[in-house]
Amino acid sequence: MPAIKLSLLPGIAGLFLFVGVALFAPWLSPHAPDQVVGMAWDTPSALARLGTDNLGRDLLSRLIWGTRTSLAVTGLAALVAFVIGTTLGFIAGVCGGWIDQLISRINDIIMAIPTLILALIILAMLPKTLGVIIMVLGLLEATRILRVARALAVNIAAMEFIDVARMRGERLGWILMREILPNALPILIAEFALRFIFILLFLSALSFLGLGVQPPTADWGGLARDNKDGILFGIWAALIPGAAIALLALCINMLADWLVGNNARAWGGRSHD
Repeated sequence: MPAIKLSLLPGIAGLFLFVGVALFAPWLSPHAPDQVVGMAWDTPSALARLGTDNLGRDLLSRLIWGTRTSLAVTGLAALVAFVIGTTLGFIAGVCGGWIDQLISRINDIIMAIPTLILALIILAMLPKTLGVIIMVLGLLEATRILRVARALAVNIAAMEFIDVARMRGERLGWILMREILPNALPILIAEFALRFIFILLFLSALSFLGLGVQPPTADWGGLARDNKDGILFGIWAALIPGAAIALLALCINMLADWLVGNNARAWGGRSHD
């Protein structure tokens, strides 16, 4: 692993900060996330460092617990999207023929429908539990990863070491895991980071519209929804989760760019026979 550049330290520190807040939320939070500690939209004080929200709850506590909820749901949804999209994309790219056509055409049909509208329709019919939200977000974002994974698999499958593996009688699963995946990994890392941010924005948008994480559970989109009316009175609580999303996106993109730039030459085109 190459040395870490000094310019990456802010990104690493920021990412560790978010993960640390999510992991240690019960110990970092001054109050319970649903505890009323004052009047609506009180100014910052010793009792509420960032002030209170529309119901008089400590905004800092809800932001801390919202970080845990948002990162957990986003991370699990990104993992679901990565596993499903990568697997189906590799199968379509390596097998070709009618299997490729079937997977690709179904994927194109799903992608033809605006993602937000499709998510709203699905979530309007299903219970809005965290498990359902994770699966819906993961399945919808898997369509984007599938296209990237398929394009990578088509290019890698045309190389000679894949023909050698086939002539040796290696099974499809072995070829996908030992030959295709290691050579596609650098680009997939960048795609995973990009999808993580898009899923986080997607989740926040759904929560803002009332079809994401349901009250009283705190998440970044819910915080923006609860406090949006405060902007009319000069209360900027609704902008705090937006700033958190922007900072997290910057940290993840910095690290993803570094990983891809330093490992593409080492991983790309390498056979694992």
